[in-house]
Amino acid sequence: MQLKEIIENNAEVVSDQILRVDSFINHMIDPNVMMEIGEEFARRFRDDKITKVLTIEASGIAIGLTTALALRTPLLFAKKKVPSTLGDSYVSNIYSFTKNESVTVSVAKQYLKSDDKILIVDDFLARGEALKGLAHLVKQADAELVGVGIVIEKAFQGGGKALRDAGVRIESLIKVSSLEGGKLHLEE
Repeated sequence: MQLKEIIENNAEVVSDQILRVDSFINHMIDPNVMMEIGEEFARRFRDDKITKVLTIEASGIAIGLTTALALRTPLLFAKKKVPSTLGDSYVSNIYSFTKNESVTVSVAKQYLKSDDKILIVDDFLARGEALKGLAHLVKQADAELVGVGIVIEKAFQGGGKALRDAGVRIESLIKVSSLEGGKLHLEE
């Protein structure tokens, strides 16, 4: 996969905590890269009988769509604003350290069922708050969380370790060990 090279050449280290990937993942999207990401997650989870891919709007939708396409399964995304038309739903609160705010996400109960085998996908894993919130939605539905696919894990922020220690299977395509000194350091 060319993802590592693309990140090394195009990602911008904003601070020792923030990596910007706007030019190819979460503002302007490179569809070829996105298809490779989806196909790689599908390869890693192909034998797990995934019934739905779950993500959060908005940055996760492209990743979720290409993964769902490759797995030939529906994509479900948690909405950040609860529309009046949503009806009965599962709700979870997520705190964003990047934005310094809490957001309530929701999924309609009619789309997340107890017999579902869920793969959660997202662009980043830092402290794990978004994943915990999405996993909480899965738990409310008594569905099975099969695993999590992450494009870029900021391993130095501890979310991945905490979730793995709690028994969550996480497949990260790229692991960042540090952003110190304005430099991107990747785990091998």
